[in-house]
Amino acid sequence: MSDAIKHECGISLIRLLKPLDYYKEKYGSDFYGVNKMYLMMEKQHNRGQDGAGFASIKLDMLPGERYMSRVRSIASQPIQDIFDQINNRINTAFIEHPEYVGNTELQKRHIPYLGEVLLGHVRYGTFGKNSIESVHPFLRQNNWMHRNLIVAGNFNMTNVDELFDNLIQLGQHPKEMADTITVMEKIGHFLDDAVAKLYRQIKKEGYNKMQASPIIADRLKVDKILRKAAKNWDGGYTMAGLFGHGDAFVLRDPAGIRPAYYFRNDEVVVVASERPAIQTVFNVSFDDIHEIDPGKALIIKKNGRVSETQILEATERKACSFERIYFSRGSDKEIYQERKNLGKLIFPQIIKAIDEDIKNTVFYYIPNTAETSYLGMIREAQNYLNKKKEEQILTLGRTITREELHNILEVRPRIEKVAIKDAKLRTFITQDSSRDDLVAHVYDVSYGSVKEDDNLVIIDDSIVRGTTLKKSILKILDRLSPKKIIVVSSAPQIRYPDCYGIDMAKLEDFIAFKAALALHKDNNSMHLVDEIYHKCKSQVNTADKDVVNYVKDFYKPFSADEISNKIGQLLSHPNMRAEVQIIFQTIESLHQACPKNLGDWYFTGNYPTPGGNRVVNRAFINFYEGKNERAY
Repeated sequence: MSDAIKHECGISLIRLLKPLDYYKEKYGSDFYGVNKMYLMMEKQHNRGQDGAGFASIKLDMLPGERYMSRVRSIASQPIQDIFDQINNRINTAFIEHPEYVGNTELQKRHIPYLGEVLLGHVRYGTFGKNSIESVHPFLRQNNWMHRNLIVAGNFNMTNVDELFDNLIQLGQHPKEMADTITVMEKIGHFLDDAVAKLYRQIKKEGYNKMQASPIIADRLKVDKILRKAAKNWDGGYTMAGLFGHGDAFVLRDPAGIRPAYYFRNDEVVVVASERPAIQTVFNVSFDDIHEIDPGKALIIKKNGRVSETQILEATERKACSFERIYFSRGSDKEIYQERKNLGKLIFPQIIKAIDEDIKNTVFYYIPNTAETSYLGMIREAQNYLNKKKEEQILTLGRTITREELHNILEVRPRIEKVAIKDAKLRTFITQDSSRDDLVAHVYDVSYGSVKEDDNLVIIDDSIVRGTTLKKSILKILDRLSPKKIIVVSSAPQIRYPDCYGIDMAKLEDFIAFKAALALHKDNNSMHLVDEIYHKCKSQVNTADKDVVNYVKDFYKPFSADEISNKIGQLLSHPNMRAEVQIIFQTIESLHQACPKNLGDWYFTGNYPTPGGNRVVNRAFINFYEGKNERAY
């Protein structure tokens, strides 16, 4: 994605099912779980680079012994910083207490982080915040072991105001109106309630207070707590939590918007946001890993019992297609093929744009993450040429000469290393126009890679704002003097905000929105924009389930091609020599390429939860009223 956007978060949960000395005996390390967590977080580093956090729980500790640990960081390399801190604590303990070395029991009792239940998190700050207070895991402490709660997730809620009010009605006094706080406090409230009820019940059965604790741990119904807590959640989420005594869960939203995968055997249970992280770190096959179904929670009880339980009724599956296009690592078996298919399926539009002149067309990709869709595009270009060659050879038949055959076979897609991304340039001048000149040097070109008057086709994962294209890439590519620059987006036009975890919140940031607005001005149809604003405004106090996405009407007068052509005009610089054309994937081809991940609300406006429609209307109101703020 040439337009960098911050996005997503990644979670890792590891539950060791055997005593710690088992892993020392088999794998040679008391720190098997900690080492695996480090690898799991690094393998999901792509999902968050603003901050990282780690928490652990030790099972069956005595009163007065520390059983929970947490460390968080917003350093420039947060994962490395976290595990440097952990290693320093461990090494210091070994220096001060040599008797700990080789003694698993003493290490567990006295060294922090060495636990059986581990939770890791990597994040991007979707609200532009990057303070340590915003970094997961979040901790809700209590002197009762069972009431301690640690939460980390990949999520955004659309109805934070409603959830906040619910907490107030429950008698709480939340310290902040943020979705993480409200979610944690909601779970915490019903956890407190469940523990209190069990305690009263167990006392009636004749057990004393000390005897009650392990019985509470055994009887606590995690699924019941989650059903009550998540009843009114509206958003996309994979929510992981640990209770102080050792129960753990990972809950996925009813539409399956945010991803969650797990692996289990008799030694370990592992959950992650991405399947390849588990495959690589635990050296298991694709088929050994399962997806947590929408609306279900994977629950791991303190006694090691594992179940996947339906918490909320599943709705129509709308797993995020952006995961497949860009966010998740392309090493996943299915994602790799889907990205190749995205390149393949857009090729018919490309061949039309170059008037079938492959011989005088150069193909490349920007940025590096677009390489897989580029491979699919090139493979389809080869298939196209093979069919053409067959037709030519069969037409000439036995009369074909060696020279003619050579000329036919010689035609192939022209692949050149057209662009090179320099080391990240620091645009230290922030106030004047010279900053744009610095931005324009993010990429450099291979001079001579394109002949004058060639077509130049560049494929990108997606085009969000078009800023980097306009200020940098197109200007640089124009130095090669191509006749035409065709920028290909393997994703459709991004028209609507995301409110489930991706930092795409403002309509006016999208180049597709700017293009449609320009078309309204060209066509003297700005009165429609006024009408849409008033329709959105009229629904401000309407219940979410009854809200209609009126922003769809903003795009309705124009075809996708009209908007794409206008985008090409907006991104072209007046001094450019080359003609610029922008091509976007169709919605139909997107669904064909990613058949299991049909979440497409940022392209179509078809939000999978009622809160999405309220968010998009609020985003339009903010645009119309000139408010530079988020809609959720």
